[in-house]
Amino acid sequence: MNTKPSPTTSTTRLPLNRRQFLGKTATAGAAVLGFPAILRSDSPNSLLQVASIGVGGMGGATMKSVATHPKVKIVAVCDVDKTYLDQAATAHPDASRHKDWRELLAGQADRFDAVTIGTPDHMHAAPAVTALRAKKHVYLQKPMATTLHECRVISQEAARARVVTQLGNQGRSSIESRMTVALLRSGAVGRIKEVILWENKKLSWWPKNTELRPQGDAIPEGLDWDLWLGVREPRPYLENTYHPKTWRAWFDFGVGELGDMGCHHFDISFDALKLTAPLRVRQTTPGSSGPLWGQKRVVEMIFPGNELTARDTVQLTWHDGGIEPDRGKIRLPKDLKEFPESATYWIGESGAIFKNYRRGRPIVLPEENFPAEKYPTDLKPQDHYHDWVNAILEGRKPCGDFAHGGPLTETVLVGAMADRFAGEWLQWNRESQEFPGNPQATALVRRTYRDGWKVAGLG
Repeated sequence: MNTKPSPTTSTTRLPLNRRQFLGKTATAGAAVLGFPAILRSDSPNSLLQVASIGVGGMGGATMKSVATHPKVKIVAVCDVDKTYLDQAATAHPDASRHKDWRELLAGQADRFDAVTIGTPDHMHAAPAVTALRAKKHVYLQKPMATTLHECRVISQEAARARVVTQLGNQGRSSIESRMTVALLRSGAVGRIKEVILWENKKLSWWPKNTELRPQGDAIPEGLDWDLWLGVREPRPYLENTYHPKTWRAWFDFGVGELGDMGCHHFDISFDALKLTAPLRVRQTTPGSSGPLWGQKRVVEMIFPGNELTARDTVQLTWHDGGIEPDRGKIRLPKDLKEFPESATYWIGESGAIFKNYRRGRPIVLPEENFPAEKYPTDLKPQDHYHDWVNAILEGRKPCGDFAHGGPLTETVLVGAMADRFAGEWLQWNRESQEFPGNPQATALVRRTYRDGWKVAGLG
């Protein structure tokens, strides 16, 4: 990390080459987990120099949250939309401004130690892999990527780079989530027989326009539409269709509602129950085949069982788009008067655990069998963004590194793919990254990048 003041333009260079400076810093952190010497500096006053790629929406929220750490300085901001870029530059006037992340990583990488990435989902993998190959610590918003192949490459590059990574499923750091993990692992309701999840918030990001007209609309001033498209093939800009914040509905740019929220909802079960890749998945509701994802779904996912599950396999069932789970299977806590919009319900051998996604601690049911004193009380507050920064400074793993986030996102994407093959059981082979017996599904594991945007090993 650098104690020198940051330049204010992308053409100014530091007097001391950044790699030379970092090579002189302490390697105490490297001895902890084998990370390279860029983990921390001897100087207690040194700051972690961070570049932020994608500074609107969640990308902007990520930049702001990371910047609240007293040991962080935002030294570069990058966005294809001038509106967002101007806002970020106002908050960080000393930071250099960039429109193209490729220029930032190719020409300015010696100026910073770490990168936050908050671009639309289709543009997660290319900058993430490029940053990892430059040995930069990476905070990446969820989902990790839009294809299974991209997720695998990101995970592999992170392991090879030995840098500190964090996936943006920030709920993982909450006391409530960590308490639920502790309860499930402790056997509070015995071994788990089934998991039911539902997320029925309104799709605020669904585009107002879904007609792909051949004649484009005027591109908003300050938006570089070609850079926004990035690795995807050119197409006309259409108002109220892709940007801002409505790209998630489109197969080319997002992963629908399951891709949006799955990494949040699945995380507790994936962690607490030591789940691996699903064996097979099936969407029991109508799916999609065109340019848009379906707006609602029920997806059954079958995982290998283990010592924490009641049987040789365990089923997780996901509901969204206003589809409620079978209420006959669910017993609500006594003080809950209305069926919640989103929650998870773990059915065990001797009871169940209910957790409202948006508020409240987990509740073990029947409540009379599990008094308050049985709940964990030693969990301390944790900031997900600061955990990443502290992990870099301390030379340790953060709570949501890519070794965890990669397999988690792959699981979510396998479930999402069922939308394209509704009614069929899709078998999944994680080792070969194939859907055996379904070449059409396997063809969606990897997607080709357009000319001028190809990244070795990605697309």
